[in-house]
Amino acid sequence: MDRVDASGPAVSRDELELLQRLVVDIRPAYLEDLATLVNSDSGSYTKAGVDRVGRWVRQFLERLGARVEIHPHPTLGDTVVGTFEGPPGGRRVMLIGHMDTVFDEGTAGARPFRVDAGRAYGPGVTDMKSGLLTGLYGLLVLRGMGALASDGDARLPFERLTFIANPDEEIGSPSSTPIIREVARNADACFVLECARANGDIVSSRKGILEARLTVHGRAAHAGVEPEMGRSAILAAARLVPALHGLTGRWPGVTCNVGVIGGGTRPNVVPEEARLEVDLRAVTREHLEAAEAEVRALIAEPAVPDVTIEMEPMARWWPMEKLEHSARLVELAVGLADRLGFELHDTATGGASDANTTAGMGIASLDGLGPIGGMDHSPAEYLELDSIVPRTSLLAGLLLAVTRDPVVAGWRRVATSAASPRT
Repeated sequence: MDRVDASGPAVSRDELELLQRLVVDIRPAYLEDLATLVNSDSGSYTKAGVDRVGRWVRQFLERLGARVEIHPHPTLGDTVVGTFEGPPGGRRVMLIGHMDTVFDEGTAGARPFRVDAGRAYGPGVTDMKSGLLTGLYGLLVLRGMGALASDGDARLPFERLTFIANPDEEIGSPSSTPIIREVARNADACFVLECARANGDIVSSRKGILEARLTVHGRAAHAGVEPEMGRSAILAAARLVPALHGLTGRWPGVTCNVGVIGGGTRPNVVPEEARLEVDLRAVTREHLEAAEAEVRALIAEPAVPDVTIEMEPMARWWPMEKLEHSARLVELAVGLADRLGFELHDTATGGASDANTTAGMGIASLDGLGPIGGMDHSPAEYLELDSIVPRTSLLAGLLLAVTRDPVVAGWRRVATSAASPRT
């Protein structure tokens, strides 16, 4: 791949300074909106709360000039998709942020949004209501910069930019994944708005995950009178557990964990059935497929005769690998951060996000582009307030750089001529 200086003239010094000034100006409004969103319960299974956040996002996108579609769901929140159309021939970019949290209804009332010693606290403040706002406000300042330009054109500088507000990311995006995949098919790049790691790193790769339920079928019998007639499903499950855990480390970065186990009915009955729920993770698709094949080989030969084991995949995310094109996005982000006055690094993490979906399709993807926070999913979850301005400026600058970068411009031509997925 041809290399172009990431700190070159794609975004000028004057433009970066203008972006920063605009972000500083909107910071008070950002904080007001953050309090509003954090104080709205939106756990994944609290449909009314997720949809309340969705209506707020829809109104914001419409004020920015997006065409907004709502994809309804009967029990989970509705997916909100805002599309901005611009001059033909430009880049096609997607942003993804999720509206749901892991917290039950009533959590916001019990510990509402608060600010203390430079940090904001509250359910979902960093995972990821601040990231959601960084995406929206990043678009707002880009539009504002366009309005201040000599031609006064406030349109976003993309052929198409699609903002997806996901209602169910914390439970694996079951309803929103088909929508994400449909948009990603025509995208040049994807930016996911999860917050940066606690040390400020952005995320360029994530492990792939297979969550599976294993059901062990044995034969019931009286445990005292004729135990030899039974085939213990629990015994077979118990002997399977160490074999599954033994897959950890067999390939670099692979982990296998049996997180749930259960079975049987009474202590005097040889158990007819047992159930295990397994979490299998890998850094590369090749190793995830190899580890899954080994799981299937293990269950094909149970340790107890006449026992059978069925495997039911519950959820699957292919790894977010640091593709060659994704590395270009990292270069652009690192170069812009340096010019904005802070050091930036990319990292790998074991958790999955919607970036796994887009990267698994071969789309250049970058994650962790929200502000800096930590202690996700806990009562101590926090957001570093001083990171709002630099990280929102970075996202806006990165979006602008992607529209002008000659390397990114060549991706669609290469993909078209090769008639194959992007690398």
